[in-house]
Amino acid sequence: MLQNKCGLEYQIIGILYLSAMVKQITSIVCILLFFASCKTNSSMPATHAFRLKPGQDLNQSIDSFVKAKNIQAGWINTCVGSLTEYNIRLANQPNGYGDKGHFEIVSLVGTLSVNGSHIHLSVSDSTGKTIGGHLLDGCKVYTTAEIVISESKELIFTREEDGSTPWKELQIKKRN
Repeated sequence: MLQNKCGLEYQIIGILYLSAMVKQITSIVCILLFFASCKTNSSMPATHAFRLKPGQDLNQSIDSFVKAKNIQAGWINTCVGSLTEYNIRLANQPNGYGDKGHFEIVSLVGTLSVNGSHIHLSVSDSTGKTIGGHLLDGCKVYTTAEIVISESKELIFTREEDGSTPWKELQIKKRN
């Protein structure tokens, strides 16, 4: 009688163990299917990373990259690097403002498109003084500029006058 009871307990433990393994395998299969569907999902942003070298113009290089990759709706995720010259347009000013020296890029943000981009740059000098504004040509890389960009395959960014301001502003459209 004792032997039959222990045998039954071992069978129950075996069944429970197999049931737990089936649940784990099912969970793993579900996770794998989820990640496999992410690879083919067109709503996932594409990511681009590139490095600029000494002497390259920050604005011109980003513009060239956007055109070469035909980026319709992109944004800057991050940028770290340094400049020997910067040229920015300060808020509500008609002309650029710049300086020469050694500057850390502390922020580079913006929307990117072959239809027009809008990028802001902040740099700091050796004392930590920081200045920022609209990125213009004339920002020369000192040591490096490491840039990561994402792009949507579902949207198109354009710049159009919409009557809300006197400037061409961002218009967001769905791709067909």
